[in-house]
This record gives sequence, C-alpha cells and structure tokens, in this order.
Amino acid sequence: MIKRKLLAVLLLLACAANAQETNKQELNKQDVKNEVMRILDSINKAKLPETKSGGGVEEHWYDRISLRGYAQIRYNGLFSTNDKVSCEQCDRSWGTTSTAPDAKAKNGLFIRRARLVFSGQVHPNVFFYFQPDFASSPSSGINNFVQIRDLYFDLSFDKKREYRVRVGQSKIPYGFENMQSSSQRLTLDRADAINSSILNERDLGVFFYWAPAEIRKRFEMLVRDGYKGSGDFGVFAFGVYNGQIANKLDGNRDLNVVARVTYPFVIGSQIIEPGIQAYTGKWAFTGEVSPGVTVNDPQYVKDQRVGATFVLYPRPFGIQTEYNIGTGPRYNTLTNTIDQTDLNGGYVLLNYKWDIKKQHIYPFAKFQYYDGGKKYEKDARSYVVRDFEFGVEWQPIKALELTAEYVVADRTFEDSVLPVNRQQGNVLRMQVQFNF
Repeated sequence: MIKRKLLAVLLLLACAANAQETNKQELNKQDVKNEVMRILDSINKAKLPETKSGGGVEEHWYDRISLRGYAQIRYNGLFSTNDKVSCEQCDRSWGTTSTAPDAKAKNGLFIRRARLVFSGQVHPNVFFYFQPDFASSPSSGINNFVQIRDLYFDLSFDKKREYRVRVGQSKIPYGFENMQSSSQRLTLDRADAINSSILNERDLGVFFYWAPAEIRKRFEMLVRDGYKGSGDFGVFAFGVYNGQIANKLDGNRDLNVVARVTYPFVIGSQIIEPGIQAYTGKWAFTGEVSPGVTVNDPQYVKDQRVGATFVLYPRPFGIQTEYNIGTGPRYNTLTNTIDQTDLNGGYVLLNYKWDIKKQHIYPFAKFQYYDGGKKYEKDARSYVVRDFEFGVEWQPIKALELTAEYVVADRTFEDSVLPVNRQQGNVLRMQVQFNF
C-alpha cells in the first residue's frame, strides 16, 4: 500500500515537472514570436509615407521629378567625295578642317549626343529642368565631355501657368529650328543661317513666356504625336541674355535683348505656324581672333538679326522654312580684318509623315543658303553655303529612330589660315537614335 502511494506521488511530480518544462518552452516560443512581430511592425511602419495631421499623404518635391533621355550615334564616312567638306558647328566628325594638302577625315563612329533630362513641377508655381550632355566635343579632339546644356526654372503666376518667367541657362527664343529638339529634328544638323545666331542655341538669361493653356497643349501634341514640333516656348517671348553663348562668362557688360511671336493655327485638318523673331546686342571676342587679325572694337561688335518662320506641319505633307537678315562680325579675306557686315540666309524643308500601324516614316528634302560670318568660330569665319540634303527617318518603335541623309554640299568657309577655301562634295550620313 505504501509502495503504491509512493509511486503515485512520483508520477504526479514527474507530470508536474514535464508540464512546467512544456510551459517554459511554449513561453520561449511565444517570446520569440512576439519579438519577430515587433520587428516586422517596425519595418512596416518605416515604409509607410509620412502623413499630415489631416490624414492625407504628403507629397515630396522629389516625387515629381521625371527622368528621360536620348542618345545619337553617327557615321559620316560613306561615299564621301571630298573629305575637306565640313561644318564645325554641325558635327565634328564630318570632314576635316586640316590645312594639310592630303588631309583625310576621321569619319568613324561618333557619339553625337548623350543626354539625360531631369524635369518636374516641383511646386504649383515652379517648374525645374536640367539637361546635361555626356558627349560634348571640344576642339581639342578628345570627345565625350560632360557639359550642362540646360539648367533653368520656370516661375508661373497663375493656376493655368499661362504666364511664366524662365531663369537660367536655356534656349534663346530665336528661330523655329533652333527651338526644335535635336531628338525631334529630321535633318541631322540645323541650318547655318539661323543657327549661326547662337551657338548650341543656348545662353544664360531671364525670359518671359506667355501662351494660353489650350495652345500650350497644342505645342505638346505637335511633339508627342510625331509632327516634329518645336516645343512650348510660348506664343510671345521676351527676354535678356548674356550674348556670349552657353557655358562661357560674359565678355562685356552689354545684355542682348530678344523677342519672338509665333502661333499654331488649326485650319481644317492642317496646322500652320507662322512666326517672327529678332534680337539685338554686342558681341565680345574672347580668344577667337588669330594673331595679326585686327578688329575695330573687339568687345562691342554690333550683332543684330530679324527672322521670319512658316511651318505647315506634316499632316501628312509638310513645309518648314525660315529666313533671317542682320548684321554681325565677319572675316575679310582681302584686308585680314574682322568687319561688321550684313548677313542673310535661310532654308526650305519639305517633308512627309507616313504612318504604318505604330511605325513612322519621314522622307524629307532640304535646301539651305547662308552668306555671312560666324562670330563664335575662328576669326569670325566667313561663310557662303549652298547645300542640298535628301533623306529619310524611320521610327520602327518609339525607342529607336534610324536616319539616312545624302548631302550635296557647296561650302566656302575662310579665315586667316584658309583665306581661299571653297569645298564641294557629297556624302551619305547615317544616324541611329535611342529614346529612353
């Protein structure tokens, strides 16, 4: 009987001990589980956006910045009949400016542009735009330097943003083709006559732009839907800028003044855009003049132009033409001086938009003429240009564009090193562009 009682007590103790151990294990498991849940809650809370006192989600300025870009790769070495046909402002991989009698162009593959665009409406009244180019090509011959192309802010004064002031480095509102992005333009280079006004089309300045909201949407549509628009630079533009070209310090204390008026009219199924623009200022030479070449007043050479534009957008047939006249510095081959002379020139571009499902094909032909100087080139190099261009752009997908352009060139460009220099020749130029 006693043995039975002892056995029962031992069994009860064993069960109690086992139960206590089990409870400890369960408690330990629960502690671990609780700690894991606490850590996960902390992580989830960290991921949640900050909220205002009213319970809404707070939007940060950096949430509104977008990123896009494009890159262009060219080859200018096909069927060239004269390697000394070149255009320094256009494409440094096209031809050669060497004075050697047997000089050959280094027309290999060339990265023409590699650009990223950061932009966004960071505040209801502040728009931000920053575009660096990773393929800048200085005259040293070493390529692919990074350089700021655009850095500006638009300050608007109304809810529709019809009235705005642009501050910073941006395109100068002079000429349709100058305003047109290189990613939108059909021909591989801008025409000499208009583009000789402002190198790289940009400078530091302050500009006022006005356009009704409806017309701003039309400007956007003309780019978005593949009609090769110029973008939104207002119906009316007025501003002041250094007048020394982008990424250079001002060479004098004379600000240039520019004004432009343009309007895209809808007439039936067609859209036409006439425009007029003008600027005035004083050009300052800062190192472009060769030893022995004289200029009367190197810091204050009159630089004035007025130009007219007419665009019939390709729906499906299009016409784009511009012409400008003015006065500016130009090298004189007879006196070895830089004189203030008259200039004139323009271009006519015929194009067609052919849509095949989501593909776009643009055949085009262009003639350009220019008789004048280029103030930003060596000795304000003297030019007479008569070029024909025939080509086609094919966009099989939105991210890819292929362009082939055959150039029949007749270019006279003279300075103190080459006082007699007329070059004629033909070449087939190729480009592939990636949009991302």
